[in-house]
Amino acid sequence: MGLLVNWILSALSILIVANIVPGFHVASFATALIVALVLGIANVIIKPVLLILTLPINLLTLGLFTFVINAFLILGVSTIVKGFNVNGFMPALIAALVLWAINMVIHFILFPVKK
Repeated sequence: MGLLVNWILSALSILIVANIVPGFHVASFATALIVALVLGIANVIIKPVLLILTLPINLLTLGLFTFVINAFLILGVSTIVKGFNVNGFMPALIAALVLWAINMVIHFILFPVKK
């Protein structure tokens, strides 16, 4: 059940980003669900390898290079999924930042910090 809720929340986050970031387009909610699934699979399989390969630059930038990796993953997913279009690297980078912020807010709402 939790996996299904996470998938739907990720799709909603992608739709919110599509309404905020110019150059980031999603055709429908069904497309956003597919994007969330493919991006989740890419984050599980490809991202750890990229993080290990870029560890020195990631350490030098104190982890900020991870946003660049996320932007490249978003660009890669946009080439795979029909109905999902990202017009260049900057919209993908801004989308990675906005997705991070939205996911952080969702996380704090669903799992508040307890004292």
